[in-house]
Amino acid sequence: MTFTNTPARRGQDPDSGPRTVPRAGTRPSAVVPHGRGVLVTGASSGLGRATALHLEACGFQVFAGVRRDTDGHDVTKASAHGRVEAVRIDVTDAESIRSAAEQVAGRLGSDKALWGLVNNAGVCVSAPLECVPVDRLRWQLETNVVGQLSVVQAFLPQLRRSRGRIVNVTSGLGTVALPYLGAYAAAQYAKEAMSDVLRRELSGFGVSVSVVQPGAINTPIWGKVSEVAREALSHADSQVAALYRDNFTRFLAGNEQGAEESETTPGDMARAVARALIEARPRTRYRVGADVRKLAVLARLLPDRLLDRYLRPLSG
Repeated sequence: MTFTNTPARRGQDPDSGPRTVPRAGTRPSAVVPHGRGVLVTGASSGLGRATALHLEACGFQVFAGVRRDTDGHDVTKASAHGRVEAVRIDVTDAESIRSAAEQVAGRLGSDKALWGLVNNAGVCVSAPLECVPVDRLRWQLETNVVGQLSVVQAFLPQLRRSRGRIVNVTSGLGTVALPYLGAYAAAQYAKEAMSDVLRRELSGFGVSVSVVQPGAINTPIWGKVSEVAREALSHADSQVAALYRDNFTRFLAGNEQGAEESETTPGDMARAVARALIEARPRTRYRVGADVRKLAVLARLLPDRLLDRYLRPLSG
C-alpha cells in the first residue's frame, strides 16, 4: 500500500506539522485574542505562570489554574491588565476538575465558550527505574497523563462550541528517554501519543491540538525534582541504591547546572504557547530550546545503539 502526504512522525522536523496550502486568492488570518478565554493549568509558578501572564498581555482572558488560594492570589496580583482570574483545579481530583469547568463556563457566559486549554500541570519523578517506588510511578502517570485527559474531557464541550484549541505541554523527554528520567519520560511519551490521537479525533469538530516541548529552563521545578529524587532513593533497598547513588547524584547536579545555564527562558515557552493559540494554522509541535531541538535531530538520524552510546555518559 502506498501513502502520499504522510503526516510527520515524532522525531522528524523539530517544528513539525503539515502545512495546508490555502486556496488561490485566500489568506488565512491569525486568531484575534481579544475576548477569548484560555485556561492554563499549573499556573502557580514557573512556566505556567509565565504563560498565563503572557497570554493576558496578548489580549486573552486568562483562567489561571492553581491548587491553592494563595497561589491564585499571587498570580492575579501579578496581572497587568486585570484579565487573569484564578481557578482552583487539581488535575488528579475529578470533583475539582468538574467544579473548575463549571466556574469557567459561568464566567464566560452563555454566549461564549472557552477558546483555549493549555495542559501545563505536571510533576517529575527522577530516579533509576529500579528505585522508583510504584506509588510514585502512579503519581507521575496520574498527574501527567490521566489527569490531563480528565481535564480535556471536562472542557471539550466548551472547546467544541468555540472550535477552539488544546495545547499540551510535554518536553524533550517525549522524544528521547534519558537515563534516570524513565518515569517522567513514560508519562511524556504517553502524553505525546494522547495528543496525536486527540488531534486526529477532534479535527472533524474544528478543535486543533498542538504540543509544546520545552527543553531545560531554569524554574522552581528543578528543586522539586531533586527533592523527589532523594526521597525515591531513600526508599529503595540500600544495596540497590548504593549501585546508583554516585552516578545519579552527578546526574542531578548536571541537570540543575544545565537548567541554570540554559539560554531558554519561560518567556520563550510562553511565546510558543501563544503561537499555538493564535496562528492561523498552528503546527502540531513547537520545540522550545536548542537542547530539545538537538535531541529531536539525534533521534531522527541515529540508530538506537548509537543514540545509546551518545547518552551513556549520563548514566555513568
